[in-house]
Amino acid sequence: MAGAASLTAAAPAANSAAAAGTVTAPTAQARNQVRTMKLYLERLSDGRMGYGLQPGKASVPGPLIEMVEGDTLHIEVENLMDVDASLHVHGVDYEISSDGTRMTRSHVPPGGKRTYTWRSHAPGRRADGTWRSGSAGYWQYHDHTVGTDHGTAGVRNGLYGPLVVRRAGDVLPDKTITIVFNDMLTNNLKAGADYEVTMGDRVEIISITHGELYHTFHIHGHRWAENRTGLLEGPEDTSRIVDNKITGPGDSFGFQIIAGEGVGPGAWMYHCHVQSHSDMGMAGLLLVKRPDGTIPDYEHHHTAAGTADEGGADTAGHSGSHGSAADHSGH
Repeated sequence: MAGAASLTAAAPAANSAAAAGTVTAPTAQARNQVRTMKLYLERLSDGRMGYGLQPGKASVPGPLIEMVEGDTLHIEVENLMDVDASLHVHGVDYEISSDGTRMTRSHVPPGGKRTYTWRSHAPGRRADGTWRSGSAGYWQYHDHTVGTDHGTAGVRNGLYGPLVVRRAGDVLPDKTITIVFNDMLTNNLKAGADYEVTMGDRVEIISITHGELYHTFHIHGHRWAENRTGLLEGPEDTSRIVDNKITGPGDSFGFQIIAGEGVGPGAWMYHCHVQSHSDMGMAGLLLVKRPDGTIPDYEHHHTAAGTADEGGADTAGHSGSHGSAADHSGH
């Protein structure tokens, strides 16, 4: 297999680093930065709702937002819709004024603006000696106001997006893809998008679930460790290796894979493994290309999302190098 051969050929160059246990891939660096960015809430032309980095650029899911433990992020949200809406986040620290709910009066009225502040922290000991976990993880943000006080209509219509908090030393991906199962829709579309990557890319996949149903996330030909990053930390790491995970409403997780590692290029399917769900369209393809751009045994049938513009214009999902929201917020 060409893919397997290319991996074998590249191995000698990395042997010395591998033997020493040295990570040569780019990693996240602690900076304890205070950053600012802006998000716009608006309706898309197809009736969905989305978050965007610029007016007229909203997407479903919303743009990838990245932090490193220790960072503080101030997000000014402008509501361009005709209904109250908000920004609520999972996984990081914030004061009640940044909760993003109507009951705390932290929503944004039509035409209004509001700044939400998110803080993150590294792990460490509390004053009483107990251990406090850090903020690192694959999280999400979403509306908590449209339709009901729980944002049911906002989430149902696409007001959600990914947040990744990295720990200093975490390996950085080449591309990030966000896939959201929302009831019987994928990224609020009836069929999952296809994503193009190149053989050997380090691909980060973020899975988020919303709605009323439980799903499973499965990808063909690739596996990950069931831990915070999806990567084994070394030969003594006993994390379970999986290729399928059950997810419920409000869940989010993520992992990294090397595209085509050990299996080569091809049209590798991802889908919900509840059979009726995948039969009804909850499936798509991870298109792993050869360096020359070809994909064996595959004929393109529609545009792949991985070729879309990084700034969130891809309404089927985000795919890009570290994400434009991080770029706009000084990351």
